[in-house]
Amino acid sequence: MTERILILDFGSQYTQLIARRVRELDVYCEIHPFNHIPEITSSTKGVILSGSPCSVRDLDAPRIDLDQFRHKVPVLGVCYGAQLMAQMMGGDVMPSENREYGRARLEIVDEDSSLLAGISETSQVWMSHADTIKRIPDNFRVIASTPSVEVAAFKIADELTYGIQFHPEVTHSTEGKKLLHNFVVGICGCKQDWTTESFVESTIQALQTKIGDDKVVMALSGGVDSTVAATLVHRAIGEQLYCIFVDNGLLRKNEFEEVLHSYQDMGLNIKGVDAVQQFYTALKGLEDPEDKRKAIGRTFIEVFDQEAHLIQDVKWLGQGTIYPDVIESVSVKGPSATIKSHHNVGGLPDFMNLKVVEPLNTLFKDEVREVGKTLGLPGSILGRHPFPGPGLAIRILGDVTAERVAILQEVDSIFIEGLKKHGLYNEVWQAGTMLLPIQSVGVMGDERTYERVVALRAVTSVDGMTADWAHLPYDFLAEISNDIINKVKGVNRVVYDISSKPPATIEWE
Repeated sequence: MTERILILDFGSQYTQLIARRVRELDVYCEIHPFNHIPEITSSTKGVILSGSPCSVRDLDAPRIDLDQFRHKVPVLGVCYGAQLMAQMMGGDVMPSENREYGRARLEIVDEDSSLLAGISETSQVWMSHADTIKRIPDNFRVIASTPSVEVAAFKIADELTYGIQFHPEVTHSTEGKKLLHNFVVGICGCKQDWTTESFVESTIQALQTKIGDDKVVMALSGGVDSTVAATLVHRAIGEQLYCIFVDNGLLRKNEFEEVLHSYQDMGLNIKGVDAVQQFYTALKGLEDPEDKRKAIGRTFIEVFDQEAHLIQDVKWLGQGTIYPDVIESVSVKGPSATIKSHHNVGGLPDFMNLKVVEPLNTLFKDEVREVGKTLGLPGSILGRHPFPGPGLAIRILGDVTAERVAILQEVDSIFIEGLKKHGLYNEVWQAGTMLLPIQSVGVMGDERTYERVVALRAVTSVDGMTADWAHLPYDFLAEISNDIINKVKGVNRVVYDISSKPPATIEWE
């Protein structure tokens, strides 16, 4: 059984980042809500308690029974997790005299501490808390301080339980990864044998055992997640996998034909389905973004279910669900606020009454790409920018028509091909164009025009959860704007979106 580190989530914005840092050490870890703690088994090598936006002094603050894992495995409390342990064991946690947020310098009190081994004196760490531990219980000892925080790190006597009031997972903590290595590898004893190669090998074996001689049907989108997932299933069961690629009329210019040929070249058992008119009919007259998303999802289910029923005796539905989808579907304090419907989460499995297989549901996005490289997938697919499930429908603000899709496809093609031509495509996390529901006055030759406005959007990001607008060269933007206005009939104005996420989202709808 694979060794694992359990990360208990108390609602911190940094919880997924802790997991990513542990994974970078070639150690497998899982995130679980604090109120759904799995059994501590022999494969569990340690537990990390995350931070939280809550105060441990709040009456409804999240709490856990620490004895579930104390004395069984090593424990590391991060920020809220450290304060929770201190308070529950008899210490005092009080509001900070000044909110401790930003960079600080460690002062190593215990140079023999296993947690701080190799950490430099005055190492930079990142603080982010409004409370602080004022008094530690008698069996705690301070192992590090900062000029303003006496208890920056502690250890409980006679057990491998530690707490820190800073965040080692963020890059601002310059030796944070070293500290996590000390805990995960040095203290917990993890072997660091969880690699993409080992993942591919074990996943293929597990799929063969799980699926056996059954048939699997899977919808592909041309994106990284579904492609890598399908390749893993195909390596395991070959022609027992039936892939369906639906043309919803909302893809980029020539994308359906190009991606379909790529899949065929990869040896996948793939069928392309032209359902353009069904989607356009379902979208007719809809302007609200959620209405459009739901109509697209509903139509896709109808088309996919119809195609799947043409295959005899299918038992499994393959999906490209990745770990953030799984984590975000289970909120620490009940359902999260809906920002938008997720195209990869819905009623499809229940609707079709099939068992679900999700080979990537333990991986983050960057790990999916690494698995794809290990599988030998082409860079043209692995390097593709993320593309929204509803496609161009949510980049056309307002009613979706074939005419508007055609305009946006041409504009988008000029922008994306321009990024590639100028060597900028791989520097951007995601890029696309929006067709706005307004017209503007322009002059072409001696004639006055009153035509459409398009917005270019390009962002830089690590995982899409936060993003900054890409600072593309002015000369490049000028060239693209000129090309669009000269080559795309019906457009006479181009603007560039310089909003970051948050507060804006990457897509406009």
